[in-house]
Order: sequence, then C-alpha cells, then structure tokens
Amino acid sequence: MNLKTDEFFSKADELIAAGRFIDSKGWVPATSGNFSARLADGNIAITVSGRHKGQLQRDDIMLIDPHGQSLDGQKPSAETLLHTSLYQRYPDVQAILHPHSINATLAARLFKTEIILEDYELLKALAGIDTHETRISIPIFANDQNIPRLAAQVDEFLDQYGETHAYIIAGHGFYTWGGSVAETLRHLEALEFLFDCEIRLHGVKQP
Repeated sequence: MNLKTDEFFSKADELIAAGRFIDSKGWVPATSGNFSARLADGNIAITVSGRHKGQLQRDDIMLIDPHGQSLDGQKPSAETLLHTSLYQRYPDVQAILHPHSINATLAARLFKTEIILEDYELLKALAGIDTHETRISIPIFANDQNIPRLAAQVDEFLDQYGETHAYIIAGHGFYTWGGSVAETLRHLEALEFLFDCEIRLHGVKQP
C-alpha cells in the first residue's frame, strides 16, 4: 500500500521550498540540517539523511511513523528522535526546522547556556508574542552524539522551565518549530536575525 498521500507530497513540496530558501541564506552547508512536517494521520514527512537541503527533490523526503520508524525503507536523519519528541510534547506543532547556521554556532560559543532576547521588535515574529516588551530565553545544550540522551536533556529542560520557541545545540545548530512550515520558517528567519544582533552586540566585547 502506498502511504504517500497527496498531503505527504504537499508537505514535501513545502519542505523543499523551505530548504532552498534556507540554503540560499547559507544556513545549511554541506548537507547539514534536517526538516520535518507532521501529517494529519500523525505520521511525519522528514528529510532523508545526507541530502543537500538546497537541492531537495520529492525522493529526498521520506515518511516515518510518530516513533521515528521508516515507513518507506529510506533512512531518516540520525536526529529523528529530536523531531518526534517535540511532536509528542506539542500537539499543535506541525513542522520543525533545524539549520546549522553560523549565528547559532557562534551564539553557543558566546553565551554558553542560554541566549536572552529582549526588547526587539522582531520578537513579534514568534508565535504568541505581540509586543517588543518581551524577554525570552533560548537554551543552549552541549552537543552529544547520543541522540536519546540529548533528547532526554531537552525534555527535562522543557519539563522544568516550560515552553520555548527554539533551542541551540552547541557547535551544531538550532531547532525551531511552529504550527506550519511557513510559521516555522518565519521563526527560523527571525531567530537568525536576533542571534546576529546579540552576537554583534556582545561578541565585540570578547577579548
């Protein structure tokens, strides 16, 4: 039975378009990053491991179940659990984007455990924020090749401190999510701008 429905291909096309935009900004070099979108039946469209995100085709988007198991025989990203754990936590989340950008990498070097974003007009690009008079924290986790352990650390943090719009993995990149691919891409673009602001503001102060 072919499980790839019209909805799957529609979501795949959205991820492909997002990939081209994100790559055009230099945020997913050398096949890095991974993207996903949830389908109405709970299954997930996600990028196949090792594919260049600026050159994605429909065959580069695969289908997994809510637990991360392949439904079409292709190999998902090693970080699939970081996607499925967010979908399990947040029923309203419909898409997750994970770039490996320079700004996210440098932000982790500068700020170590969290990056504080406050009093920026562009914070209003993040869902649920309607004023620049806002202060949010984006947590930074140590990089870890043990993805179940990393996913557990993220879960423990969210259990303790509540919702956030994104998190950074040190020396690696960041994850952000939203109610659609378009909303998640807006979050990604806004956070990139805000990370850049903080790096320029604080980075020049480093010895």
